Amino acid sequence: MGKKALINIDYTKDFIAPHGALTCGKPGQDIEEEVCRITREFIQNGDYTVFAVDVHEKGDHHHPETKLFPPHNIRGTEGRSLYGSLIDVYEQNKSEPHVYFMDKTRYSAFAGTDLEIKLRERGITEVHLIGVCTDICVLHTAVDAYNKGFTIVVYKNAAASFNQAGHEWALGHFEGTLGASVV
Repeated sequence: MGKKALINIDYTKDFIAPHGALTCGKPGQDIEEEVCRITREFIQNGDYTVFAVDVHEKGDHHHPETKLFPPHNIRGTEGRSLYGSLIDVYEQNKSEPHVYFMDKTRYSAFAGTDLEIKLRERGITEVHLIGVCTDICVLHTAVDAYNKGFTIVVYKNAAASFNQAGHEWALGHFEGTLGASVV
């Protein structure tokens, strides 16, 4: 079995907090404990742990999401901060060489980033996905991981969306179409 990495996707105030700009609301808040537990476990085991966090520039009207969603995760705003207890998990471990905080500007953590290079350099063949939204950023990251030949594991109790039907559909899609393990 190859090495594994955790990709913790978009667990920020704008996506989780009650008044976040594009919040999942309660479904996102309900997974906080599990998101933190899994993240802590990967870090403590020395596994590569990636915080893949959406970033947008204020007033960028060229980004495709501008037409689809209200402004969110704007660079330098409180909304882009990690949410809840995950802040402490990150702050306590951010100096570890196997903890990587990365900006992403598209749904997929692979699109326009150095994520694949970082994973390949470390011999990682299996990616474990948690975060939000199950049917948007987690889904697009999983599709790219599949197309790049990574084995995929998704934690259903550590993923959420503001669209419950989309969440359920994505969980089925991970298994049935991408061959992922949904645990």
